[in-house]
Amino acid sequence: MKYSGIGGQAVLEGVMMRNKTDYAVAVRKNNGEIVIKKEKQKEKRAFGKTCRKIPFIRGIFSFVDSLVLGMQILEYSASFYVEEEEKQTEAKGKASDHAEMLISILLAVALAVGLFMLLPMFLVSLLRPVIQNGFLISLLEGILRVIIFLAYIFSISQMKDIRRVFMYHGAEHKCINCIEHGLPLDTEHVRESSRQHKRCGTSFLLFVMVVSIFVGIFLPKDILWQRLLSRLIMLPVVMGISYELIQWAGRTDSKLADIMSKPGLWLQNLTTREPEDEMIEVGMASVNAVFDWKAWQENELGIVYEAEKEAAHDL
Repeated sequence: MKYSGIGGQAVLEGVMMRNKTDYAVAVRKNNGEIVIKKEKQKEKRAFGKTCRKIPFIRGIFSFVDSLVLGMQILEYSASFYVEEEEKQTEAKGKASDHAEMLISILLAVALAVGLFMLLPMFLVSLLRPVIQNGFLISLLEGILRVIIFLAYIFSISQMKDIRRVFMYHGAEHKCINCIEHGLPLDTEHVRESSRQHKRCGTSFLLFVMVVSIFVGIFLPKDILWQRLLSRLIMLPVVMGISYELIQWAGRTDSKLADIMSKPGLWLQNLTTREPEDEMIEVGMASVNAVFDWKAWQENELGIVYEAEKEAAHDL
């Protein structure tokens, strides 16, 4: 498998694919039509550009970029399925849109902090009278965090609407795997490709959970507010380490990388589903809008398809 550099995200009845600063969102409307929106991410300031190249720091910026873009494209895809009388998009000013986006992101962060930080801390604090060992306390807190995360993923995977999003998630992975394994991007070959991918966001979050266990061993363990504050402060560090790990694992086929990726790939059995052919078509449309996969396969893998051979011969 060869690293292509493209990544993506499933949205409501659609798929987003990103190639460097370009991204495309393909959504299938109720009438069966596939709508494609292609844009370029806004240019970053010089400071931001520099930080996005520094190991262990670039992961923080990458996560924020993905979170903001993800919220934007989810809102875009959902707009196709909102009742006409509820559509207020045209009437709202840009300031209102940005405010709503900021509120949504803050609520999501608050939910994550409460569910994956405060709850494990509270549950472990109940054991303080019987467990005095600081190392064991940190270990139990980390294990509880992973358990809660797995329970959360399992719970949302049972929801009907989320299952369809996870099917598009599977289509996204299959399209990328198809290209990176040197296969032509068509329905037949995409369907045969794996729906699991090493660089998946699900795997990244699991890396964050596991890395936080090791980092938590060295953080304060006694006073609750100090425990919470220290973990919040160290969260960017955890994210930076996790980002480097998943990028390394996604670019190599070494045995160690395969072993480290196994838990994340297993977890993707919950966050991805086998897609329908119509969903695969949406994924392929998104790829084709933002990535010249034939040129990439020719340059990186030496694969030239018959149509291209004939065209070169005619010239």
